[in-house]
Amino acid sequence: MTIFSATKAALPALLLPAVLSPSASAADNEQTMIVSAAPQTVSELDSPAAVSVVQGDDIRQTAPRVNLSESLNSVPGLQVQNRQNYAQDLQLSIRGFGSRSTYGVRGIRLYVDGIPATMPDGQGQTSNIDLNSVESIDVLRGPFSALYGNASGGVMNVTTQTGRQPTTIEASSYYGSDASWRYGLKATGASGDGTHAGDVDYTVSSTRFVTGGYRDHSGARKNLANAKLGVRIDDVSKLSLIFNSVDIKANDAGGLTKEEWQDNPRQSPRADQYNTRKTIKQTQAGLRYERQMSSQDDLSVMMYAGERETTQYQSIPRTPQLNPAHSGGVIDLTRHYQGIDTRWTHRGELGVPVTFTGGLNYENMSEDRKGYENYVMDGSTPVYGEKGNLRRNERNLMWNLDPYVQTAWQLTDKLSLDAGVRYSSVWFDSNDHYVTAGNGDDSGEASYHKWLPAASLKYALTDAWNVYAATGRGFETPTINELSYRPGNQSGLNFALKPSTNETVEIGSKTRIGNGLLTAALFRTDTDNEIVTDTSSGGRTTYKNAGKTRRQGAELSLDQQFAGNWRAKVAWTYLDATYRSEVCTDSNCNGNRIPGIARNMGYASLGWIPDQGWYAGADMHYMSDIMADDENIAKAPSYTVTGLNTGYKFNFGNWMMDVFGRIDNLFDREYVGSVIVNESNGRYYEPAPGRNYGVGLSIAYQFE
Repeated sequence: MTIFSATKAALPALLLPAVLSPSASAADNEQTMIVSAAPQTVSELDSPAAVSVVQGDDIRQTAPRVNLSESLNSVPGLQVQNRQNYAQDLQLSIRGFGSRSTYGVRGIRLYVDGIPATMPDGQGQTSNIDLNSVESIDVLRGPFSALYGNASGGVMNVTTQTGRQPTTIEASSYYGSDASWRYGLKATGASGDGTHAGDVDYTVSSTRFVTGGYRDHSGARKNLANAKLGVRIDDVSKLSLIFNSVDIKANDAGGLTKEEWQDNPRQSPRADQYNTRKTIKQTQAGLRYERQMSSQDDLSVMMYAGERETTQYQSIPRTPQLNPAHSGGVIDLTRHYQGIDTRWTHRGELGVPVTFTGGLNYENMSEDRKGYENYVMDGSTPVYGEKGNLRRNERNLMWNLDPYVQTAWQLTDKLSLDAGVRYSSVWFDSNDHYVTAGNGDDSGEASYHKWLPAASLKYALTDAWNVYAATGRGFETPTINELSYRPGNQSGLNFALKPSTNETVEIGSKTRIGNGLLTAALFRTDTDNEIVTDTSSGGRTTYKNAGKTRRQGAELSLDQQFAGNWRAKVAWTYLDATYRSEVCTDSNCNGNRIPGIARNMGYASLGWIPDQGWYAGADMHYMSDIMADDENIAKAPSYTVTGLNTGYKFNFGNWMMDVFGRIDNLFDREYVGSVIVNESNGRYYEPAPGRNYGVGLSIAYQFE
């Protein structure tokens, strides 16, 4: 089996839309339309932008299958950090966009099977991604696709497995340090080959993860289910039903000062006092209809709806909550979201071969947000970690309506042009239902609009070597979380925040080397009104606009299979991200590095990966120092960590078994895994674990 092929790395939904392909019958003057089970694809080599594809089998190879941080370090330009805090999700950023986020993912559009994991305001989360059933993850770096809006860093598109024959059932488990364990069950299969009316395919997966946590007060429990059912309606159309549910209960260890980290990185001195924690429940469903209208025209309609409930207890003392304008130390919110994306694709000739894709995207979200005191009084003593009096009650609405068009022109045999534009409109409306003495009516509304053009030119020097140039505009509105709090414990929403816009230019080259791919890219992004962290304290963060910033850098990656079963991966990122205008309140930060962003990142791995028998591998990950505040006074030191893994695969009749073990942070390096940007009390640091171990087992059976 080929482990990797550059020409087979598919990008079904990033630069080009998912379309259906015709197949001519043998009869003269008659054509039967066959809907392909897989969308038309563009290879990683041929895409005219910085794109990386990570296959699901690689994600699951000797991995716990819990976090994206396990498998995405090989993507250049992508900084993904496990905070060891399941109450706050991963820190995920592309080319520095998203680094300021203290919760969830910011500045990146996330999709799972066509359903946005990013809300209309730009806030996303990775908690609902089931690594046990992922087919591939495609990462587009930069704002180079008109098909997606309200993001500056790029797009991450997750596609889960489509069931096929034979029916297969797999049970998997993992046991690791800090009382961590995961077990999962997955079933895939199909009736028919997917080309005839009535054919059905299915994938159903569920996992449960429990950990005691590396740090004190950092235990978590997570239940996750994902399902995809496809039905061939007739020769030209297919209907797919997608379901996802996640239930998380996690303690929040919080950040440490430098002295606390150096004294005992496992400690959590405030978490027990305030019993900081978060519960999340999210359920969503989607329906995708694909139809081939003719040999040149395809239609795709994606509809979805979901609900997300969150309750969070923060480490905020009683004293500031005595201010009648304070919104309390408990967040209680319920979100309902839904949307529809209708897309039409036409392939034809206008002197040269050309593809047009036009669509209309509508999304909306309603949020009931309440705030409570995080204590009750026992006489004159506050007892923290208990829900107290109501301090906030509002209903927020956000929606967007975005028309878009994208085209691909094959100008000559070697030269192609991709161009598109999207008009992004986002509306926000808040109705305040908590009006008391000292806390007036803070209702308000805002709207944001922007044209988002993108274009790229690609020239094929040979069949295996392309060069390209691309440019695009990105657009980020403030999220509801960023609007939710004003600085200085003032009441109401932070409508002073403006959306940020940026212009990106990029040049790059991609070449196939044997059974591998070498890519390189140079880029520069200039941003106006960058939204950055103002203050962060007790789990609450406020934001402001920073004026102008610049990000410029280089990315290099090599994914190479050689000598049969050997595989090597190398990735390097240089990113210079700086403020270009005043952002600090008490000092001049012009030229300072933007906090939360590493200037250099490196990754290398080498593995012996046969189809069966013994396999083994090693990897090394380097991260340069990361500034923690705008003044560039506090920083997390650079680090290099190494991991080893080995395992054994074998087949016995219809049974397949894979057993493995791994060691991470082999040399027991003490380091900071992530930082809380501009934490007001100097508690910037979230330590990473030392040397840790894990073993895993998966058993599958095929019904043939």
